[in-house]
Amino acid sequence: MIIRIISALLISFSSVYAVAQTAKPVALAADAPDRHVVVRGDTLWGISGKFLQDPWRWPEVWRMNRDQIKNPHRIYPGQVVVLNRNGPTLSLETSKLQPQVYEEKDRDAIPSIPHNIIQPFLSEPLVIETEEMANESAKIIAIDEDRVFVGAGDKFYATGVKPKTNLWQVYRPAKPIIDPDTEETLGYEAFYLGSAKVKKEGEPATLEAIVAKQEMGRGDRLMAAPKPDVITYAPHAPSAKIEGRIVKLYDGVGETGRNYIVTLNRGKRDGVETGHVLALYRTGRDVTYREGNDKEEYKLPDERYGLVFVFRTFDRVSYALVMNASRPVLPRDTVRTP
Repeated sequence: MIIRIISALLISFSSVYAVAQTAKPVALAADAPDRHVVVRGDTLWGISGKFLQDPWRWPEVWRMNRDQIKNPHRIYPGQVVVLNRNGPTLSLETSKLQPQVYEEKDRDAIPSIPHNIIQPFLSEPLVIETEEMANESAKIIAIDEDRVFVGAGDKFYATGVKPKTNLWQVYRPAKPIIDPDTEETLGYEAFYLGSAKVKKEGEPATLEAIVAKQEMGRGDRLMAAPKPDVITYAPHAPSAKIEGRIVKLYDGVGETGRNYIVTLNRGKRDGVETGHVLALYRTGRDVTYREGNDKEEYKLPDERYGLVFVFRTFDRVSYALVMNASRPVLPRDTVRTP
């Protein structure tokens, strides 16, 4: 009896969640297949795009509740995604075409979005919430053999290194992240220099540099390295209204596009979660129409032109991958709940 009640609640929650996102029926892609055999290199986004016109509505056709969206059932190469067009709904079965044995480990599961693109941003760059936190973090105080800089394989000494934490990242505080609307400082994006492992605990602790992207020296800060993760959160629209702007572009001079990273001025405290899909909008221009001596002022409508997938969140900012865009992505463009 208890199991039935719980199941009913989950189904009810899933239905309410779907309605909260949109009342529009789920639409299948024009050439949606009846089934898809999962292979290495697939992503949740890519598979959902094969079946659905709106890939972020994946949880609705899987009948997921909120916990399952955050921690969806793992999907592995060799399994088959099957479409029931009556729902529509999707289900998973073991492939009869490609039988194989695999271990269900996180590293075998397919990611939500291309992992090779976002992998560096899962650990670098870093966002430090306040300037004080940056100043209070562990720091390099000396280098072995009195060298000026640290390179890969070199030893150095640092204070503030917490015990039983083996892997650390070395960074240098950089420019503040400024909200384009309020001009408020949202945090400090740190310049990633490299990583190091603890050789001997103590105060100071002895560390060895294992990666050196840039020269590291006295006064540079350290932060415990985050645990590597494969982003397998189901792509989904926020259940509440979210609106923000693009603060920064990466690997683009003044504009960027598909498969590039952007920084948003919204984070955890604004309700942004890993796996959220947001729509990209270009703000409509103010125009003047003249006819004879008459002059009329108009504001053109905002135009939606793409989607981004949030893959890493901090308190007040987040990183997102541009999934598609019909025009160049620019700083200050708007992101909204689709």
